[in-house]
Amino acid sequence: MDVVDLFKKRKEIIGNVVTLEGWIRNHRKQKEFGFIDFSDGTCQEHLQVVYDKSLYNFEEVSKLLVGCALKVTGEIVKSEGGGQDIELKATIVELLGDCPAEYPLQPKRHTNEFLRSIAYLRPRSNLYQAVFRVRSVAAQAIHEYFQSNNYVYVHTPLLTTADCEGSNQMFKVTTLDIDKIKGKVDWSKDLFNKLAYITGSGQLHGETFAMAFKKIYTFGPTFRTENSNTKTHANEFWMIEPEIAFCELNGLMDIEEEMLKYVVQYVLDRCHDEIDLCDKFVEKGLREKLEKLVKSDFTRITHHDVIDILKKADVKWEFEPSYEDDIAKEHERYITEYFNGPVFITNWPKDIKAWYMKLNPDGKTVAAVDLEVPLSGELMGGSQREDDYDTIMELAKKHGVDTDVVDWYINLRKYGGCYHSGFGMGFERLIMYLTGVENIRDVIPYPRTPGSCEY
Repeated sequence: MDVVDLFKKRKEIIGNVVTLEGWIRNHRKQKEFGFIDFSDGTCQEHLQVVYDKSLYNFEEVSKLLVGCALKVTGEIVKSEGGGQDIELKATIVELLGDCPAEYPLQPKRHTNEFLRSIAYLRPRSNLYQAVFRVRSVAAQAIHEYFQSNNYVYVHTPLLTTADCEGSNQMFKVTTLDIDKIKGKVDWSKDLFNKLAYITGSGQLHGETFAMAFKKIYTFGPTFRTENSNTKTHANEFWMIEPEIAFCELNGLMDIEEEMLKYVVQYVLDRCHDEIDLCDKFVEKGLREKLEKLVKSDFTRITHHDVIDILKKADVKWEFEPSYEDDIAKEHERYITEYFNGPVFITNWPKDIKAWYMKLNPDGKTVAAVDLEVPLSGELMGGSQREDDYDTIMELAKKHGVDTDVVDWYINLRKYGGCYHSGFGMGFERLIMYLTGVENIRDVIPYPRTPGSCEY
């Protein structure tokens, strides 16, 4: 039996004899009896195991340390102490895996920096049990949302020769012996006979499937070479990227809003204990924030009008808002506070957005959208894709894109192309929002960031 199943049946299971396997999280020993804080990792809640001198190996058990793996058998009884309603009165306690006194994860508060240094052990801590269970549940929510709305899940390639992020953002892949390379590289002698990369996005390949299945999504790892040491950037992360045929920008925003609300509510419904822990120890008011988002109406406003608001604000900006530029973190925070909720910012200057985005009739902006959420800033970015063959050819050349490399993608406009849209959401950004954790390194099992590729 798993501990989570035991707690689901906590009322009717009193009086039953059960056998459980798990680990000691804490151990309070007294002369005649002892209390073990027991967890098997299947839920946030721990079970108290009580034992006394009636155990044949009482002396041995009383010496067991935090971290030991156990098999315990006993009766589930109503707890006489505070903090729990049931406990296990042990009749057998068997040591399955010993743990020394120098075990680094002791029952006390540890800093996130310290826990990062023992990333192979931190999933055993209460906080990371909560974070990574939320991550698991949120991933399931994403699949359930798209599958229930007739999307096809597409596995786009991790190895690619073309990518929408540009080669300067991508890791190069080679089987050549780099220690022996001198001068210019002859890529024709490499495994693929050409320069290849690890993908930074599944979007372009996803669009090809949207032209066949109407609605698709990708959900997998992506890689960027960006040398950034901020709390929100990593070199390996996961992305959710839907692509939808016969969908304009307003329809795309409808999907983004519906999907986000679905995922947040799904997590609230299934991770009650985890959200409560994060609310208490990570971000005060987290549950209220998430519940408010589900009930919110998302504002829709153009980039130009956002800049108008920012320029009129009685605020001394660190970065002056500009009609031609992106907005800064301080602007994102202000605008979500101004509208008291999530904000879709649309119609961005074409020169700061990607080459494949739909050019608006004004010739100055593109049909792009970023979703800003309170406290966290940008959570999603998307656009209507340019569907005119001549226009996308012109845009590609202006942005310095090698059209020979992406001719297959551009040809979608020739062979039954249609208006279509898509967006991307960084999965780790979502988990940060759902848990209140501020650093992306703490929502990824083994973070890969500049200067750090441990384990």
